[in-house]
Amino acid sequence: MELTVWRTFVTVCRLGSLSAAAAELHHTQSAVSRQIAGLERRLGVPLVERHARGVRPTPAGEVFRRHALATLKEADRAVRAVRDVRDGVDDRPLAVGATPSLAAGIVPEAVRGLLEETGPVRWSLLPGLSAQLHDRVIAGDLDIAVVTDAPPGLTVDQRVARRFLGLDEMVVVLPLGHPLAGRGPVRVETLAGEPWVEDNDGSAALLRQHAARAGVSARIDLTAADLPGKLALVATGHAVALIPGALTRALRADVTTVPLVGPPTRGVYAITPRRDPHPRAAPLLDRLATAFASVRRAQVDDRPTESETRQDKTAPCG
Repeated sequence: MELTVWRTFVTVCRLGSLSAAAAELHHTQSAVSRQIAGLERRLGVPLVERHARGVRPTPAGEVFRRHALATLKEADRAVRAVRDVRDGVDDRPLAVGATPSLAAGIVPEAVRGLLEETGPVRWSLLPGLSAQLHDRVIAGDLDIAVVTDAPPGLTVDQRVARRFLGLDEMVVVLPLGHPLAGRGPVRVETLAGEPWVEDNDGSAALLRQHAARAGVSARIDLTAADLPGKLALVATGHAVALIPGALTRALRADVTTVPLVGPPTRGVYAITPRRDPHPRAAPLLDRLATAFASVRRAQVDDRPTESETRQDKTAPCG
Protein backbone atom coordinates (compact mmCIF):
# COMPACT_ATOMS: atom_id res chain seq x y z
CA MET A 1 0.00 0.00 0.00
CA GLU A 2 1.28 3.47 -0.86
CA LEU A 3 1.89 5.80 2.06
CA THR A 4 0.21 8.59 0.10
CA VAL A 5 -3.11 6.78 0.44
CA TRP A 6 -2.48 6.21 4.15
CA ARG A 7 -1.77 9.91 4.57
CA THR A 8 -5.00 10.77 2.77
CA PHE A 9 -6.97 8.47 5.09
CA VAL A 10 -5.37 9.91 8.25
CA THR A 11 -6.10 13.45 7.02
CA VAL A 12 -9.75 12.59 6.35
CA CYS A 13 -10.08 11.19 9.88
CA ARG A 14 -8.41 14.24 11.40
CA LEU A 15 -10.56 16.75 9.54
CA GLY A 16 -13.76 14.68 9.46
CA SER A 17 -14.46 15.77 5.92
CA LEU A 18 -13.55 14.52 2.44
CA SER A 19 -13.72 18.02 0.98
CA ALA A 20 -11.57 19.56 3.72
CA ALA A 21 -8.99 16.80 3.30
CA ALA A 22 -8.98 17.33 -0.46
CA ALA A 23 -8.35 21.05 0.00
CA GLU A 24 -5.51 20.49 2.46
CA LEU A 25 -3.85 17.84 0.28
CA HIS A 26 -4.47 19.75 -2.98
CA HIS A 27 -6.53 16.90 -4.43
CA THR A 28 -10.03 16.82 -5.83
CA GLN A 29 -12.74 15.41 -3.59
CA SER A 30 -13.36 12.61 -6.09
CA ALA A 31 -9.67 11.65 -5.96
CA VAL A 32 -9.83 11.45 -2.16
CA SER A 33 -12.98 9.33 -2.36
CA ARG A 34 -11.31 6.95 -4.81
CA GLN A 35 -8.26 6.57 -2.57
CA ILE A 36 -10.41 5.74 0.47
CA ALA A 37 -12.56 3.31 -1.54
CA GLY A 38 -9.44 1.57 -2.89
CA LEU A 39 -8.03 1.25 0.61
CA GLU A 40 -11.29 -0.27 1.84
CA ARG A 41 -11.27 -2.80 -1.02
CA ARG A 42 -7.68 -3.73 -0.24
CA LEU A 43 -8.46 -4.30 3.44
CA GLY A 44 -11.88 -5.81 2.88
CA VAL A 45 -13.66 -3.67 5.46
CA PRO A 46 -15.32 -0.21 5.57
CA LEU A 47 -13.01 2.37 7.10
CA VAL A 48 -15.23 5.47 7.21
CA GLU A 49 -18.92 6.16 7.67
CA ARG A 50 -20.91 9.26 6.86
CA HIS A 51 -22.81 11.31 9.44
CA ALA A 52 -24.66 14.62 9.41
CA ARG A 53 -21.51 16.77 9.55
CA GLY A 54 -19.09 14.73 7.49
CA VAL A 55 -17.33 11.39 7.95
CA ARG A 56 -15.77 9.50 10.83
CA PRO A 57 -13.75 6.29 11.05
CA THR A 58 -15.52 3.00 11.69
CA PRO A 59 -14.18 0.85 14.56
CA ALA A 60 -11.93 -0.90 12.04
CA GLY A 61 -10.99 2.48 10.58
CA GLU A 62 -9.97 3.80 13.99
CA VAL A 63 -7.68 0.82 14.53
CA PHE A 64 -6.11 1.34 11.12
CA ARG A 65 -5.84 5.11 11.71
CA ARG A 66 -3.72 4.63 14.85
CA HIS A 67 -1.31 2.25 13.14
CA ALA A 68 -1.18 4.33 9.97
CA LEU A 69 -0.39 7.48 11.95
CA ALA A 70 2.51 5.76 13.74
CA THR A 71 3.83 4.41 10.43
CA LEU A 72 3.65 7.82 8.76
CA LYS A 73 5.48 9.47 11.64
CA GLU A 74 8.24 6.89 11.44
CA ALA A 75 8.43 7.33 7.67
CA ASP A 76 8.77 11.09 8.07
CA ARG A 77 11.54 10.57 10.63
CA ALA A 78 13.33 8.26 8.21
CA VAL A 79 13.18 10.84 5.41
CA ARG A 80 14.47 13.58 7.71
CA ALA A 81 17.30 11.37 8.94
CA VAL A 82 18.44 10.60 5.39
CA ARG A 83 18.32 14.25 4.38
CA ASP A 84 20.28 15.22 7.47
CA VAL A 85 22.98 12.70 6.58
CA ARG A 86 23.02 14.00 3.01
CA ASP A 87 23.33 17.60 4.19
CA GLY A 88 25.75 16.85 7.00
CA VAL A 89 23.46 18.41 9.62
CA ASP A 90 20.81 17.30 12.04
CA ASP A 91 18.50 20.16 12.97
CA ARG A 92 15.58 18.10 14.22
CA PRO A 93 13.69 19.83 17.01
CA LEU A 94 14.33 18.21 20.38
CA ALA A 95 11.04 17.09 21.97
CA VAL A 96 11.36 16.73 25.74
CA GLY A 97 8.73 15.35 28.11
CA ALA A 98 8.67 15.48 31.90
CA THR A 99 6.36 15.00 34.83
CA PRO A 100 4.92 18.36 36.00
CA SER A 101 7.26 18.74 38.98
CA LEU A 102 10.35 17.93 36.93
CA ALA A 103 9.17 20.12 34.03
CA ALA A 104 9.03 23.02 36.50
CA GLY A 105 12.39 22.28 38.06
CA ILE A 106 15.41 20.38 36.79
CA VAL A 107 14.48 19.99 33.11
CA PRO A 108 14.62 23.69 32.12
CA GLU A 109 17.89 23.99 34.04
CA ALA A 110 19.34 20.97 32.22
CA VAL A 111 18.24 22.25 28.80
CA ARG A 112 19.83 25.62 29.50
CA GLY A 113 23.10 23.84 30.23
CA LEU A 114 22.74 21.83 27.02
CA LEU A 115 22.25 24.96 24.90
CA GLU A 116 25.26 26.60 26.50
CA GLU A 117 27.34 23.51 25.75
CA THR A 118 26.21 22.52 22.26
CA GLY A 119 24.69 25.68 20.80
CA PRO A 120 21.12 26.59 19.83
CA VAL A 121 18.54 23.93 19.04
CA ARG A 122 14.79 24.14 18.59
CA TRP A 123 13.14 22.34 21.47
CA SER A 124 9.79 21.86 23.15
CA LEU A 125 8.69 20.72 26.61
CA LEU A 126 5.61 18.58 27.17
CA PRO A 127 4.48 17.90 30.76
CA GLY A 128 2.57 14.70 31.49
CA LEU A 129 2.30 11.70 33.78
CA SER A 130 4.96 9.01 33.52
CA ALA A 131 2.81 6.43 31.71
CA GLN A 132 1.66 9.00 29.16
CA LEU A 133 5.21 10.16 28.52
CA HIS A 134 6.42 6.58 28.08
CA ASP A 135 3.78 5.98 25.40
CA ARG A 136 4.76 9.19 23.59
CA VAL A 137 8.42 8.15 23.51
CA ILE A 138 7.36 4.83 21.95
CA ALA A 139 5.14 6.66 19.44
CA GLY A 140 8.04 8.88 18.36
CA ASP A 141 6.48 12.09 19.69
CA LEU A 142 9.22 12.59 22.29
CA ASP A 143 12.99 12.25 22.01
CA ILE A 144 13.52 12.04 25.76
CA ALA A 145 11.25 11.97 28.82
CA VAL A 146 12.01 12.42 32.50
CA VAL A 147 9.71 10.15 34.49
CA THR A 148 9.39 8.59 37.95
CA ASP A 149 8.62 5.20 39.44
CA ALA A 150 5.94 6.57 41.77
CA PRO A 151 2.89 4.26 41.88
CA PRO A 152 1.87 2.51 39.69
CA GLY A 153 5.56 2.32 38.67
CA LEU A 154 7.35 2.27 35.34
CA THR A 155 6.68 -0.03 32.41
CA VAL A 156 9.49 -2.39 31.42
CA ASP A 157 9.84 -1.99 27.66
CA GLN A 158 12.79 -3.04 25.50
CA ARG A 159 11.99 -0.29 23.01
CA VAL A 160 13.28 2.38 25.39
CA ALA A 161 16.59 2.90 27.15
CA ARG A 162 16.34 3.96 30.79
CA ARG A 163 18.87 5.94 32.84
CA PHE A 164 18.48 6.28 36.60
CA LEU A 165 19.04 9.86 37.72
CA GLY A 166 18.53 9.39 41.45
CA LEU A 167 16.07 9.28 44.34
CA ASP A 168 13.84 12.28 45.01
CA GLU A 169 12.78 12.84 48.62
CA MET A 170 9.22 14.07 49.07
CA VAL A 171 8.55 17.09 51.29
CA VAL A 172 5.43 18.73 52.71
CA VAL A 173 4.32 22.09 51.34
CA LEU A 174 2.54 24.49 53.73
CA PRO A 175 0.98 27.96 53.59
CA LEU A 176 3.30 30.65 54.92
CA GLY A 177 1.28 31.19 58.09
CA HIS A 178 1.21 27.54 59.14
CA PRO A 179 2.50 26.82 62.67
CA LEU A 180 5.10 24.41 61.28
CA ALA A 181 6.44 26.89 58.72
CA GLY A 182 10.18 27.35 59.27
CA ARG A 183 10.48 24.28 61.47
CA GLY A 184 13.07 21.57 61.06
CA PRO A 185 12.22 18.07 59.80
CA VAL A 186 8.93 16.77 61.21
CA ARG A 187 7.34 13.37 61.51
CA VAL A 188 4.21 12.67 59.53
CA GLU A 189 2.43 11.97 62.84
CA THR A 190 2.74 15.69 63.56
CA LEU A 191 0.56 16.35 60.52
CA ALA A 192 -1.97 13.59 61.17
CA GLY A 193 -4.79 16.03 61.89
CA GLU A 194 -4.20 18.17 58.81
CA PRO A 195 -6.41 18.14 55.70
CA TRP A 196 -4.36 17.11 52.64
CA VAL A 197 -4.79 17.82 48.94
CA GLU A 198 -3.55 15.59 46.12
CA ASP A 199 -3.54 15.94 42.35
CA ASN A 200 -2.68 12.42 41.17
CA ASP A 201 -2.98 8.82 42.32
CA GLY A 202 0.78 8.23 42.50
CA SER A 203 1.44 11.03 44.98
CA ALA A 204 -1.62 10.04 47.01
CA ALA A 205 -0.35 6.45 47.22
CA LEU A 206 3.07 7.61 48.46
CA LEU A 207 1.40 9.73 51.14
CA ARG A 208 -0.90 6.95 52.33
CA GLN A 209 1.92 4.41 52.41
CA HIS A 210 4.18 6.75 54.39
CA ALA A 211 1.45 7.56 56.90
CA ALA A 212 0.52 3.88 57.29
CA ARG A 213 4.12 2.98 58.12
CA ALA A 214 3.97 5.55 60.92
CA GLY A 215 0.70 4.09 62.21
CA VAL A 216 -1.47 7.06 61.22
CA SER A 217 -3.72 7.93 58.31
CA ALA A 218 -3.57 10.92 55.99
CA ARG A 219 -6.91 12.67 55.49
CA ILE A 220 -6.98 13.56 51.79
CA ASP A 221 -9.99 15.89 51.83
CA LEU A 222 -9.34 17.74 48.57
CA THR A 223 -8.44 16.78 45.02
CA ALA A 224 -6.80 19.21 42.59
CA ALA A 225 -6.85 18.95 38.82
CA ASP A 226 -3.12 19.56 38.51
CA LEU A 227 0.00 20.66 40.36
CA PRO A 228 -0.68 24.45 40.12
CA GLY A 229 -4.17 23.85 41.51
CA LYS A 230 -2.73 21.77 44.34
CA LEU A 231 -0.30 24.54 45.29
CA ALA A 232 -3.08 27.15 45.08
CA LEU A 233 -5.15 25.24 47.63
CA VAL A 234 -2.13 25.06 49.93
CA ALA A 235 -1.30 28.76 49.51
CA THR A 236 -4.84 29.78 50.48
CA GLY A 237 -4.77 27.66 53.62
CA HIS A 238 -7.19 24.91 52.61
CA ALA A 239 -4.74 22.02 53.03
CA VAL A 240 -1.15 20.82 53.14
CA ALA A 241 0.35 18.59 50.47
CA LEU A 242 3.12 16.15 49.67
CA ILE A 243 5.32 17.29 46.79
CA PRO A 244 8.61 16.19 45.21
CA GLY A 245 11.73 17.74 46.68
CA ALA A 246 12.91 18.49 43.13
CA LEU A 247 10.12 21.08 42.89
CA THR A 248 11.19 23.21 45.86
CA ARG A 249 13.36 25.55 43.79
CA ALA A 250 10.40 26.46 41.57
CA LEU A 251 7.66 27.00 44.19
CA ARG A 252 5.45 30.07 44.29
CA ALA A 253 6.34 32.68 46.90
CA ASP A 254 3.28 32.22 49.15
CA VAL A 255 4.08 28.64 50.22
CA THR A 256 6.93 27.02 52.10
CA THR A 257 8.14 23.49 52.68
CA VAL A 258 9.10 21.37 55.63
CA PRO A 259 11.14 18.16 55.29
CA LEU A 260 9.89 14.86 56.70
CA VAL A 261 11.74 12.45 58.94
CA GLY A 262 12.30 9.28 56.90
CA PRO A 263 10.53 10.74 53.85
CA PRO A 264 8.96 8.72 51.06
CA THR A 265 11.06 8.70 47.90
CA ARG A 266 10.57 8.15 44.20
CA GLY A 267 13.12 7.14 41.61
CA VAL A 268 13.69 9.59 38.76
CA TYR A 269 14.64 8.24 35.33
CA ALA A 270 15.26 9.55 31.82
CA ILE A 271 14.00 7.39 28.98
CA THR A 272 14.90 7.59 25.30
CA PRO A 273 13.94 5.49 22.26
CA ARG A 274 16.50 2.83 21.36
CA ARG A 275 15.90 3.43 17.64
CA ASP A 276 17.00 6.65 15.97
CA PRO A 277 17.85 8.63 19.12
CA HIS A 278 18.14 12.38 18.79
CA PRO A 279 21.83 13.43 18.65
CA ARG A 280 21.26 15.92 21.50
CA ALA A 281 19.64 13.29 23.75
CA ALA A 282 22.93 11.90 25.09
CA PRO A 283 24.39 15.27 26.19
CA LEU A 284 21.00 16.22 27.66
CA LEU A 285 21.05 13.02 29.73
CA ASP A 286 24.34 14.14 31.25
CA ARG A 287 22.95 17.59 31.98
CA LEU A 288 19.85 16.08 33.61
CA ALA A 289 22.05 13.91 35.82
CA THR A 290 24.05 16.98 36.86
CA ALA A 291 20.93 19.04 37.58
CA PHE A 292 19.34 16.29 39.62
CA ALA A 293 22.56 15.65 41.56
CA SER A 294 22.48 19.31 42.62
CA VAL A 295 18.92 18.89 43.90
CA ARG A 296 19.88 15.68 45.66
CA ARG A 297 22.80 17.33 47.45
CA ALA A 298 20.42 19.98 48.79
CA GLN A 299 18.04 17.26 49.98
CA VAL A 300 20.82 15.43 51.79
CA ASP A 301 21.87 18.66 53.50
CA ASP A 302 18.29 19.01 54.81
CA ARG A 303 18.15 15.54 56.36
CA PRO A 304 17.28 15.59 60.08
CA THR A 305 20.05 15.34 62.61
CA GLU A 306 19.69 13.11 65.64
CA SER A 307 18.97 16.12 67.89
CA GLU A 308 16.32 17.47 65.49
CA THR A 309 14.62 14.09 65.44
CA ARG A 310 14.51 13.97 69.26
CA GLN A 311 13.09 17.49 69.39
CA ASP A 312 10.35 16.64 66.90
CA LYS A 313 9.18 13.69 68.99
CA THR A 314 7.98 16.18 71.59
CA ALA A 315 6.29 18.51 69.09
CA PRO A 316 2.53 19.00 69.53
CA CYS A 317 0.19 17.54 66.93
CA GLY A 318 -1.85 20.02 64.94
